[in-house]
Amino acid sequence: MQSTVDGFSYGMVTPMVAFLMACLGGALGLRCATRPLVVARSWRPGWLALGAAAIAAGIWTMHFIAMMGFTIEGTPIHYDRVMTLASLGVALVMVGIGIFIVGYRGATGTPLFTGGTITGLGIASMHYLGMASMSLDGTLEYDTLTVAASVAIAMVAATAALWAAGQAKGFLWSVGASLVMGLAVTGMHYTGMAALEVHVHGTAAPAQGESAASLLAPMMLGPLVLLVLAGVVVIFDPLLVMGRRSPAPTEHKPGVPAHHRHHSSSASAASSSFPARLRPRTRGPVEHRSRTSQKR
Repeated sequence: MQSTVDGFSYGMVTPMVAFLMACLGGALGLRCATRPLVVARSWRPGWLALGAAAIAAGIWTMHFIAMMGFTIEGTPIHYDRVMTLASLGVALVMVGIGIFIVGYRGATGTPLFTGGTITGLGIASMHYLGMASMSLDGTLEYDTLTVAASVAIAMVAATAALWAAGQAKGFLWSVGASLVMGLAVTGMHYTGMAALEVHVHGTAAPAQGESAASLLAPMMLGPLVLLVLAGVVVIFDPLLVMGRRSPAPTEHKPGVPAHHRHHSSSASAASSSFPARLRPRTRGPVEHRSRTSQKR
């Protein structure tokens, strides 16, 4: 028989906390991923990996915080440990691929579309793999069109978040990108939950796996610690927080004062930008001819 599904058993507490976790992971991850754009000589692979890990941790934590408030009438819900960890691994890999594409190819055109699509698919894959980790006395069925809409929401919103983060125009752009990423994750989650129908068998066989309280609460410590560490890195990097570009490194020449190098470089830049037809002509050495008096 079809059972009643309730995703808000704790009211708006779990949706709001889940949304905040998604925004936090998105804010930290996108700031770390865009650090090579604003700070010269950054270790790009390390920062991109840290950004992808923070985003994946925020996505995964958001999903299972929301699932804390998910109940099905007539059957308890348990979770398989291996499938739950696999959902985190899928999020790490797919979000990492999308972040690295945008990080190395730029947040425009084909790289942005490809990276955003892969990141959105990573969000959706994590969600539905996490749903598959549930063990209960019944079967799950999904509406195909609603599932497709949830995946499209994830891809579009993830692409928009990566584009906004790639602009690197300051703190407000970072906040906007993190809000869009939070909307991508939570919007995809609750749209996917709306596609769900549960048919309870009504048998006395107990569900296999572990309860949400005994499994999910301890497992969330790892992603939460990662988010805290990423937050510490961002807090102590003012350029990373404000999105300001660091000055380009200058070439140090022995024996030449710094102000003279700056003046010379400015003069050469101005000369190169000056129209050729208006530049003063440089003449070579002038030949001095002396006239001698000729006697007739």
